[in-house]
Amino acid sequence: MHLTLVPYIPTAGEVKTKPTQHSVKEMLSIGIQPDVLICRSDRALPSNEKSKIALFCNVPEKAVISLKDVNSIYQIPALLKSQGLDQFVCDRFKFNAPEADLSEWEQVLYQQSNPTGEVTIGMVGKYIELPDAYKSVNEALKHGGLKNRLTVNIKYIDSQDVESKGSGVLAGLDAILVPGGFGYRGIEGKILTAQYARENKIPYLGICLGMQIALIEYARNVAGLTEASSSEFDKDCVQPVVGLITEWQDADGNVEQRTDKSDLGGTMRLGEQACHLVEGSLARELYGAETIFERHRHRYEVNNNLLPQIEKAGLKVTGLSADRKLVEIIEVPNHPWFIAAQFHPEFTSTPRDGHPLFAGFIKAAKEHQDSRIK
Repeated sequence: MHLTLVPYIPTAGEVKTKPTQHSVKEMLSIGIQPDVLICRSDRALPSNEKSKIALFCNVPEKAVISLKDVNSIYQIPALLKSQGLDQFVCDRFKFNAPEADLSEWEQVLYQQSNPTGEVTIGMVGKYIELPDAYKSVNEALKHGGLKNRLTVNIKYIDSQDVESKGSGVLAGLDAILVPGGFGYRGIEGKILTAQYARENKIPYLGICLGMQIALIEYARNVAGLTEASSSEFDKDCVQPVVGLITEWQDADGNVEQRTDKSDLGGTMRLGEQACHLVEGSLARELYGAETIFERHRHRYEVNNNLLPQIEKAGLKVTGLSADRKLVEIIEVPNHPWFIAAQFHPEFTSTPRDGHPLFAGFIKAAKEHQDSRIK
């Protein structure tokens, strides 16, 4: 299956098939004969151009698939099916499969095309010049919008702007999300963001570093740990409420170890791991289960030595690791919707099913918007 470009030349008023022909020729020169050609273009290919490509590239005409530009990536499965690509693949491999049922995809498209409203989510990070750095989070937010029939507008805010200009840059948002990241740059702006969301009752979702930020903010401004920080940012901090643990047990009972001199990637807590949810918590209500499985990618953990003082000040730990020793989820009491998770829920979100945290987050954003209008 070979993906090729079929450009449209405005001055000539036609698409050009030569790039596809040359591409296939190059593949043939190294002994590869494509079975299917997926032809990308800004418009549907005319039947005569498809016939030309089939003739000069030595493939059946039904194996030339026109893949035009569409408004949404979720329209592509139906576009491919309408040209018989799925059946061609089944025939090629002699699969005896029933016709594909795309009703779930059609429901996704309906939800996307028929929103009942819109919300604005402020994403406060330090890689906002490159929005694709948050691609998974962006898509998960959109999935949450689909589950609520809402269009999600994402406003990217540089956390350093929050530091230099103050919390005024956060005004008018329906909800705030602080995603993952590494390093000290922009951290104080993220802490101010978590404080602004907590004090102004704005829905907040923290992911990975966003959870650690929320913990640090609560420790400083509510629990009285005024020097609270993370040893990732300050190795000599007096009150490291987040630190590098040297040893932990994975879901299989294996003990893993790391130090501050260990390889950055090789010593992360990685992959899908179990998380136990506390009964009566918002997280438990959203997931509808006592044990969930989420994917992780981080090195630093909540420091259990200082955790009791923070919990005494009111912070709720509502999710724990498989061995119940590491903090996975925290919630702020007396707040409409404030959840922060150590794991990455965006990695398991899908357009058909969404994700409980993102669906709940977008719903809370709409409720906050409605309350402001009233």
